[in-house]
Amino acid sequence: MNPEQLRDASMLDLFALEADAQAEVLNAGLLALERDPTAATHLEACMRAAHSLKGAARIVGLDGGVRVAHVMEDCLVAAQRGGIVLTPAHIDALLQGTDLLQRIGHPPDGNLHWPELDGRAEIDAWIVQMNRLLDGEDVAPPAPPAAPAAPSEPAAPSPQPVASAELPAAAESHERMLRVNADRLDRLLAMAGEAMVESHWLRPFGSAMQQARRQQMRALQALDGVQGLLDTPDVAVPRLRAALAELRQLMEDGQGQLSQRVEEFDQYDHRATRLSRRLYDTALSCRMRPLSDGMTGFSRMVRDLGRSLAKQVQLVLSGEQTQVDRDILEQLDAPLAHLLRNAVDHGIEAPDVRRAAGKPETGRITLAARHNAGRLVIEIADDGAGVDLDALRAAIVRRGLSQPDTAARLSQAELLEFLLLPGFSLRETVSEVSGRGVGLDAVQDMVRAVRGSLKLSQQPGSGLHFHLELPLTLSVVRALLVEVSGEAYAFPLGLVQRAVQVRRDEIEQTERHQHFRHEGRPVGLVSAAQILQRPEPPIEGDSVPVVVVGEQDRVYGIAVDRLVGERMLVVQPLAQALGKIKNIAAGSLTDDGTPVLIFDVEDMQRSVEKLVSEGRIERVRQAGTDATAARRRRVLVVDDSLTVRELERKLLAGRGYDVSVAVDGMDGWNVLRAEPFDLVITDVDMPRLDGIELVTRIRGDARLAQLPVMIVSYKDREQDRERGMQAGADYYLAKGSFHDTALLDAVRDLIGEART
Repeated sequence: MNPEQLRDASMLDLFALEADAQAEVLNAGLLALERDPTAATHLEACMRAAHSLKGAARIVGLDGGVRVAHVMEDCLVAAQRGGIVLTPAHIDALLQGTDLLQRIGHPPDGNLHWPELDGRAEIDAWIVQMNRLLDGEDVAPPAPPAAPAAPSEPAAPSPQPVASAELPAAAESHERMLRVNADRLDRLLAMAGEAMVESHWLRPFGSAMQQARRQQMRALQALDGVQGLLDTPDVAVPRLRAALAELRQLMEDGQGQLSQRVEEFDQYDHRATRLSRRLYDTALSCRMRPLSDGMTGFSRMVRDLGRSLAKQVQLVLSGEQTQVDRDILEQLDAPLAHLLRNAVDHGIEAPDVRRAAGKPETGRITLAARHNAGRLVIEIADDGAGVDLDALRAAIVRRGLSQPDTAARLSQAELLEFLLLPGFSLRETVSEVSGRGVGLDAVQDMVRAVRGSLKLSQQPGSGLHFHLELPLTLSVVRALLVEVSGEAYAFPLGLVQRAVQVRRDEIEQTERHQHFRHEGRPVGLVSAAQILQRPEPPIEGDSVPVVVVGEQDRVYGIAVDRLVGERMLVVQPLAQALGKIKNIAAGSLTDDGTPVLIFDVEDMQRSVEKLVSEGRIERVRQAGTDATAARRRRVLVVDDSLTVRELERKLLAGRGYDVSVAVDGMDGWNVLRAEPFDLVITDVDMPRLDGIELVTRIRGDARLAQLPVMIVSYKDREQDRERGMQAGADYYLAKGSFHDTALLDAVRDLIGEART
């Protein structure tokens, strides 16, 4: 590229920036003029924007841009002077002209000559159409404008259930650019200078501390002198008093110096703490942008999409100046666009339907943002018909997601949650524009990825309401610090339902789960040490600290060693060389420099679900720490029959034994490897791992080899008895013939009474 071409490319970049900025003014102004064609303020703003673009295009030498902007300016000036009244056809044409100017600023494939070559025919056709409108001729309405490309989704090829739509990721650059206004930059520089001045204070402070150290050395020497006089026989009392007086004076001088230095250091610490907080807050504010920066084009998108669907739709925005972290802002673009498209396509009814329902023909969609308790809250709602709950319930049953009787009992909130499932749609045929449920799972994934939440609701006869709650920034997080196996970890507080102390004797074990009651419902319990593959801590106390995480039907209790408290943590991404660390999202440091790993709660929930599905949940040990109390002997009952398990458990527990249960041999083997027992009672025929194989494994394990094992089976077959005894069982009892006394007598024979 020669110097002239480089100059052209650089100038085109400037024009592209100008075109983008003025296009925002034109889009907003033209949409306002569509509602009030005579609004003088908006006419003036649009005319000036077109005039500015014409001048910029002339300077750069873009003749196509000059021609387009000139015709737009003529139209707006005519409207200002009352020569014409802007109609929807005028607005459509002016918006198309705005798009053309942006394409001229961002030509396809970076071709600087696109307006004079491939784009010339399109520009000429638009100018002809615009001139005919200015001459008052009837112009055939243009093809319905396509929805803007950025938030669009690919058309579904068939009415088959579709996979969730992927939300486009923001383009990554090796050098990310950040706009900072001059005022914030000046404040940062001022505080950096203040920090430099404060750092110079440490040098004289160090010298003063050296002086205090020398004073201490003189006092020690004086103390040695006093000690020497005391060791001297017949020392004169006046001489001793003089030495003590000198020592006292040195000590008082040293005390005074030390007090002064401590006071100075306290003041320095106060100043440095305030300065570092101000510096951090200002630097963080440089990442904050008004939400309006990420909402550019939404009003235009809603308007164009509504016209393409023969609907009249108005988007009402509030809270555009709400501040949000740039990274959050970038990730919000596609999800918000998707929800707005759904609202236009599915929420807002056709004009004749709205008239019949007694509603205004123009549908209304609201997008409101605000801060609430240190979080960003975004709400999107429409005044359409909402979701037909009966049709939704029928679709749930038809897809096999729930039994009819269960679906009939689902509440509205529970029904609406199904819209967030991958591929779920109420449509028999999939729309090319959107499909409520198609892609909503991707919206929810994005919200969860930034430690947020998404909730759906609706009032009878009104439209659907989306409530998004997100962190204001990804740079800092308020977290609950915990300790697991002697190491510090943190749960993002936005994903924590509650932190509770659960008494060990309140932990119930059924099937392959262990759970406790929380707010009237059972909550599954798993140890954080098992999830992280860390050693279990020694048992302490009668209760277990538990962090309750998740929502809806994915609520779990994570047992930890200790609850430390809430902290505000600066998020430090982990080194890319480490890759994705399972169950961990990022790192941080506490105020005292202790390293902390921040949990990836979504990943932890998946880990828990995998442990549950594989039957590998290890029991949270329930033994107390009262050394004076007699220890109860522990019995593990392994049986795939719930009835038999409960019968044996109640029988043994009633006689004082500490009883745990396992649903099959594999479950029992996992429990045995995690907890100590005095006796195992097992069935023979079980899925995954039968009783004979379980006994064989026990006898082959050095730690468990001496553990007494009793086989209890319905099948009183000699071959089963022989196989069990050969495998190493200590006792064989047939279920068909045993009674309570026989089982208890056998247990007492093997391990004795319940308490040692």
